Amino acid sequence: MQVTRELFNDVMVPNYNPSEVIPVRGQGSRVWDQNDKEYIDFAGGIAVNCLGHCHPALVNALKEQSEKIWHLSNVMTNEPALRLAKKITDATFADKVYFANSGAEANEAALKLARRFALDVHGADKSQIIAFNKGFHGRTFFTVTVGGQTAYSDGFGPKPAAIDHCDYNDLAALEALISDKTCAVMMEPLQGEGGIISANNEFIKGVRALCDKHNALLIFDEVQTGVGRTGSLYAYQELGVTPDILTTAKALGGGFPIGAMITTTDIAAHLKVGTHGSTYGGNPLACAVAEAAFDTVNTEQVLSGVKQREQLFRDGFAAINAKYDVFSEVRGKGLLLGAVLNSKFEGRARDFLVASTQQGLMSLVAGTDVIRFTPSLVIPLEDIKEGLARFEKAVADVVNG
Repeated sequence: MQVTRELFNDVMVPNYNPSEVIPVRGQGSRVWDQNDKEYIDFAGGIAVNCLGHCHPALVNALKEQSEKIWHLSNVMTNEPALRLAKKITDATFADKVYFANSGAEANEAALKLARRFALDVHGADKSQIIAFNKGFHGRTFFTVTVGGQTAYSDGFGPKPAAIDHCDYNDLAALEALISDKTCAVMMEPLQGEGGIISANNEFIKGVRALCDKHNALLIFDEVQTGVGRTGSLYAYQELGVTPDILTTAKALGGGFPIGAMITTTDIAAHLKVGTHGSTYGGNPLACAVAEAAFDTVNTEQVLSGVKQREQLFRDGFAAINAKYDVFSEVRGKGLLLGAVLNSKFEGRARDFLVASTQQGLMSLVAGTDVIRFTPSLVIPLEDIKEGLARFEKAVADVVNG
């Protein structure tokens, strides 16, 4: 069978509009399409491919586990899931782990747990969930409603109730909204889809204090920031604030689908037997690959290397901007970076993405005004240099029309 982009239109539901490019193989931070054209990958599958493509540690883990056992229902547990859970709890604030297949599922579990905890401990009146405008927490109906972007949640009928939003980094707005009826506040420590917006220190500590004051749980969505993306294993570890529940996915499996919700023993106790579940959650094949990814990332060499690479990207963007004057700022942390277009190029982020693809560079957008970069955490320095050179050509193409 000949596989073409046109086949997508024939057989796939049209909720996506993929590029004409169809990648067929990858190695490290380089990818080749059906025509054997090479691309440098600054996208990383949207912060998923934390070790690039076909990393030996992940390939070996997949091969080894594939010859042992692939799947078990949760009527039984398995060794890879328990090993991975132990490593996660040893490395974080958490005591307990719940495995899922994606970030949305991990967030769904976190929100259900928060509601159940509040009901059990405080009663039915404590049900309000507060989240932030421009936030993104997944595409299930519960998580997309909690996410602060109505473009994603409108058009599907009545939404789950008792969910409110306020502006990110606006502590006064949160203080006006939160009350003793609030069961949880959910936030990204660095908003990804919303435009690569970091929480300021006063805000994030204030959120924690308000949650404590009103006996509300603080949920950190670290689906995009977790597993080394910002230069620490999880972003909360450098913020001086510890959440009650944290979600992690994307990079956790290095490209293999897996997500997790982690929390304390006291809170976890409220998801009693039968209250929640997932057919594939804790799948031994997924957990074996994720264990290899986690072990590889959670080292001083890789985490410090993220910060070194961040500086190379920032220096490169500054040099490009000095020539072409297209960015107002570069936002983000570690290897979750957003180049914000200035007023002259407002709304044209996709033009830069398309031009980058034509120049052999894979990039992303975060809204219409931000070009987003989430490359491999171990991208070779020479690939950063070459990728930035290709990006400069793409910028020149857009600027020169």
